[in-house]
Parts: sequence; C-alpha cells; structure tokens
Amino acid sequence: MSSYNTPNQPSSSSASGHQKPPPIQQQLSRYESQKRRDWNTFLQYIKTLNPPIKTSQFDHTHVLSFLGYLDQFGKTKVHHQGCAFFGQPDPPSPCTCPLKQAWGSLDALIGRLRAAYDEHGGGSSDSNPFGNGSIRIHLREVRESQAKARGIPYRKKKKRKKTANDAVVMKKDFSNPSGS
Repeated sequence: MSSYNTPNQPSSSSASGHQKPPPIQQQLSRYESQKRRDWNTFLQYIKTLNPPIKTSQFDHTHVLSFLGYLDQFGKTKVHHQGCAFFGQPDPPSPCTCPLKQAWGSLDALIGRLRAAYDEHGGGSSDSNPFGNGSIRIHLREVRESQAKARGIPYRKKKKRKKTANDAVVMKKDFSNPSGS
C-alpha cells in the first residue's frame, strides 16, 4: 500500500484517534529568511559540483568558488584596468566590462552563511569555512578592486559622536486633552 493518503482515506494517526495539531509556523524575520535561502542555495551549489560535495566535507575553497559562481548574477559594473572608464565613478557611456556581485552584498552573504553554518552544527567557529582567513582576504581584494575601478576609495565610516540635538525627546502632557 502506498504511503500517500487520498482525501477520502484516513491517515494512520487519525485512524487511531490521536491527531497531532499542525505545527505552528512562526513568521521568520527578513534576516532569518534570507539566511535560510542563502544556506539552501550554497548547499545546492556544492551538490552540483563534480564530484558532488557533502555538507560535512566542504571547505573554504568551495566557498571561494561559490563566490566566483555568484558573480555571473551580479549587477555592479566593475571596469578592467584597460577600460577607458576605469577609475571613473559615473562613466558617460556603456562598456563591455563585466557585471559582478557588489562587495557589500558578498560581505553580508558571508556573514549570513557563517551564522547558518554555526546553527547547523558546523562545529567550532575556528573551523567555520566561511570565517577562514582566505575568505576575508578575498573580500578585502574585491572591495579594493571595486573601489579602484569606480575611482572611489573605500573608507570605513566613522562613528559620529552624539550631540544634544540627536536625542530630542518630546514630552506630551496627557493630562490636558487639548494637547497643549
């Protein structure tokens, strides 16, 4: 007999009189949804490698090849050094330079995959292939090359000191119904 139950067939749990309520699906945050989607995409990618790699067997080299694979879906124009528009933030006309993934997108992706790896029992954070030094070096090189290609030097954002004007709190007198 097939394990598939037609609508008219009772399931084995309902035939015995014990029915479990359906599990309550908690709405995931945007970050959690994206992290899950990224993790599933990465797992699908390593399964398509020749030979396929098991989840327990991948390392930082597979992560680097995944980042290279993702470049084909990028939307950021990265000019070659030989391009007439190399170093120009707003080129006046189109060129044949490739579209790649933006550094910020890759950095955020690696952060989510690093967290997902830890959540899926990946072991210690020292053994996390997404946190490997070669991944950090690759991301730094991508950041620098994209900044040079656009003619915009990358600078870390400095934290702004809070001033008295930043924390303006408005108090409303709720005892007065007119609001004044």
